[in-house]
Amino acid sequence: MSDTRYVFVTGGVTSSLGKGIISASLAKLLQSRGYKVTIQKLDPYLNVDPGTLNPYEHGECYVTVDGAETDLDLGHYERFLNVHTTQANNVTTGRIYQNVINKERRGDFLGKTVQIIPHITDEIKRNIKILGTKHNFDVVITEIGGTVGDIESLPYIEAVRQMKWELGPNKVLVIHLTLVPYLKSSGELKTKPTQHSVKALLETGVQPDVLVLRTEKNLTQDVRKKVALFCNVDIKSVIQSIDVSTIYEVPVKMQEEGLDETVLRKLDLPIDTKPELKEWKTFLSKLKNAKEVVNIGLIGKYIELADAYKSIIESLTHAATYNDYKVKLHLIHSEQLNHKNAEKKLDGLDGILVAPGFGHRGIEGKFAAVKFARENDIPFLGICLGMQCAVIEYARNVLGYQEANSTEMAINTPYPVIDLMEDQKNVTDMGGTMRLGAYDCKVKKGTKAYEAYQTELVHERHRHRYEFNNEYLNAYEKAGMIASGYNPETGLVEIMEIPDHPWFVGVQFHPEYSSTVLKPHPIFLAFIKAAIENKGKR
Repeated sequence: MSDTRYVFVTGGVTSSLGKGIISASLAKLLQSRGYKVTIQKLDPYLNVDPGTLNPYEHGECYVTVDGAETDLDLGHYERFLNVHTTQANNVTTGRIYQNVINKERRGDFLGKTVQIIPHITDEIKRNIKILGTKHNFDVVITEIGGTVGDIESLPYIEAVRQMKWELGPNKVLVIHLTLVPYLKSSGELKTKPTQHSVKALLETGVQPDVLVLRTEKNLTQDVRKKVALFCNVDIKSVIQSIDVSTIYEVPVKMQEEGLDETVLRKLDLPIDTKPELKEWKTFLSKLKNAKEVVNIGLIGKYIELADAYKSIIESLTHAATYNDYKVKLHLIHSEQLNHKNAEKKLDGLDGILVAPGFGHRGIEGKFAAVKFARENDIPFLGICLGMQCAVIEYARNVLGYQEANSTEMAINTPYPVIDLMEDQKNVTDMGGTMRLGAYDCKVKKGTKAYEAYQTELVHERHRHRYEFNNEYLNAYEKAGMIASGYNPETGLVEIMEIPDHPWFVGVQFHPEYSSTVLKPHPIFLAFIKAAIENKGKR
């Protein structure tokens, strides 16, 4: 029988309290004590994965090394733990139901009536347990999306109740995250929302073992006692999660509150070792004490919701911190940018990053940003569609192919410098059908890309349908834009750069998915370094 322990993190009162950050922080603390830990996200929506969701709906779609399109919280998990996640780390209701229905169609249930209980809950439990047993994790932390009381979350909460009954209290632990609002008019912290949230959880048959209370003011001992009494937990299990200036401070705050010790004690696991957070605290100190600022313009069409570019923003933060700088991010909507106002809107930037995306909306603004960066020697990084925009802009304004385009934007363009990948031409389903996951990239020596990586073979994650059209490669290289990285098996161009520019690099892959707190991505490090050098020249 597996000795894996299971920790569930639920949320109450309101969404967006930071279940993912609390989960990642606890995992970081347990990992630093020597435990083998992973984190899983259970999402209650009916989409099979977030791949087809609009970023305005759900923020960015994060891609794992094995090609799964997942929730953005998995990005937090990887950035905190420096460990890869996989398809198994993100499960949606859509996938649960799809699996159960497929089994029913095959006759696996031997003619039984298929029901929420036990069939759906059994499938949920199977997805939770297999993650722990297959990889021999000491602790599996499972974050349950949504808020307690939501209809769509009920099967997950029921699965938690069953697991607690089946495995026993020392094997399963429930952390409930709630809000303790501060009323300025009365000068009070109010615990009633937490009490009601715990009551809703109790009505499903689940007693929380630990309460983590989000608050903007420090909790008094009286408030903690009141919550402990009315919610039936011991006072040491009432944990304060006060607002902080950066998410990377949360593990330190949770350590100060003793969250990891409380969890280990309740799970009957040794507390012999002390958390080793030396490198983490060094990063945090550099982040908080950096005085110099580097100005980076992020050009995209979803900038109203910063979560649409969550991994990019965090990657820029990692790289700037390691260069002893703070990033001042300028989010610029590509639909509001054009060749006439580019100078006014982009003046004063030390570096320009054109973000990934799909579709033609805002594309001309991205071309304007590329042209401005290229002609004014401003360090430039183009990611996925951003790289393709750089290629199209170069074709139009340097090669003289004025009608050059991607066949995604203009199917009948006479110069399809970006074209649909061969293996995508007969694809009709949208979900999970792109070039997804990690692929090899061979980097040419003597290039900006090689200078960043310091190695010839790298592995990067992809999420795209269109690619650079190799029929035009000779024309580009003769004119001064070269392919500095390519897939050794397919010849697919992965990196384009301009050697005569201070730093102008476009990558077909998504380096932001691989940047972590303790290991910033080389491309972002090099881009930020170039931007800092550009700042010095100005």
